[in-house]
Amino acid sequence: MDKHGVYLGPRLRRLRRDLGLTQANMAADLDVSPSYIALMERNQRPVTAEILLRLARAYKADFSDFADETGPDLIVRLEEVMRDPIFSDIDVMPLEIADAVHSFPGLAEAMLRLHTAYKENQFALADRRQETLADGVAVPGDPVAAVRGFLAARRNCFPILDAEAERLAAKVADAGGLVSYFKQRHQLRVRRLPVDVMTGSLRRLDWHRKELLLDEALDPESQQFQLAQQLAYLEFAENMRSVAQEGNLEGESARRLANRALAAYCAAAIIMPYAAFAKAVEARRYDIEALSRQFGTSFEQTAHRLTTLQKPGHERVPFFFIRVDGAGNVSKRLNSGTFPFARHGGGCPLWTVHQAFKTPGKILTQWLELPDGQRFFSVARTVGAGGGAFEAVRMERAVALVCEAKHAERLIYSREHPDPITATPIGITCRLCHRITCIARSEPPIGRQILPDDYRRTVAPFGFSDM
Repeated sequence: MDKHGVYLGPRLRRLRRDLGLTQANMAADLDVSPSYIALMERNQRPVTAEILLRLARAYKADFSDFADETGPDLIVRLEEVMRDPIFSDIDVMPLEIADAVHSFPGLAEAMLRLHTAYKENQFALADRRQETLADGVAVPGDPVAAVRGFLAARRNCFPILDAEAERLAAKVADAGGLVSYFKQRHQLRVRRLPVDVMTGSLRRLDWHRKELLLDEALDPESQQFQLAQQLAYLEFAENMRSVAQEGNLEGESARRLANRALAAYCAAAIIMPYAAFAKAVEARRYDIEALSRQFGTSFEQTAHRLTTLQKPGHERVPFFFIRVDGAGNVSKRLNSGTFPFARHGGGCPLWTVHQAFKTPGKILTQWLELPDGQRFFSVARTVGAGGGAFEAVRMERAVALVCEAKHAERLIYSREHPDPITATPIGITCRLCHRITCIARSEPPIGRQILPDDYRRTVAPFGFSDM
């Protein structure tokens, strides 16, 4: 490297994105302007020796590794893309690919993203988790589905992480809380900053200034959770990596999502240690609001933690947990029980989790009966995220906990509706539900012949043949 520096735009941009930083965040850490970061990432300014030293100090980045040329990696990935059969009639020489990577790294990265989206959409057409080729080789599909499968296979319970979290929770308590523990153990000062200063981040670790920054608009429960999650990243990295490897997840996105899910798991286990929380659960008969007050957690955090109580020998009621928005999109789904839920399509509109938005903050209980006769008990309520400041966007969602009917008597909520005879008939999804008289149906079930309505229109949206 000469005195003027080298051009490392793509590598600098990748480092920033891997750290979850905006250009403004990195500029603040390096004491330069955001526009200068942008120029370096576009290879319009070189990365000087001074900047490399600042990067190494701020992010503990390895100097020699960072200075390596990153083009070959991007070239190899783009060459693999160009071998896709969809490009078989296009003659692209290796030299052209190399020129594109070096001269237009942004376009090369855009190409990779588009191809990744294209492949994942292909897999989704067959099965969002994976499709099997003719020779029996499995191809990775949707990373979200893969991680959900990984969690479900273990009933969303990781006793090793719970044990480590309990030990850490005791140390945190002895230190006087999370803020004090960060200061004593990691020499990190916790600061709460305005939304405009955080520039889109809820939490940010600044090694250069030895600070852990939080968005001051977060409510106390969310601030506590963000602190615990950052602590999990700092102290449980090896444990989480070991647990995630058991899932044999394919693709970087799936592995990163799994790591995030496990960090959130550890955060909940630090704030709500297994033994203490499991004892309180039985004492309070699964009263989510009372448990939230006891542990200083939100309704959603507490409900989520209830799905993890399946430690061998210390099991509690197995729950299914779901979180949906007003449009019916599922943003979180966990299952330590046996409640079936379709991987594709919308849920049943007769389930009160979709009606909770009409009565914000009110707990709705409901007995459910599936077409095969299985009965379940559901507890649903709206929860909020965001807000906390004038004009700050707030998101309203609904969450539901579902358990098998045989466990319902252990829940305080079953007092309101002790008789399961009044169960609401629901389906997993319309395509799999054969209740032909349901007026809430949006699609015909698979395998049923639709009758014409030239002379007779049924009350239900579709009429079906008996054969």
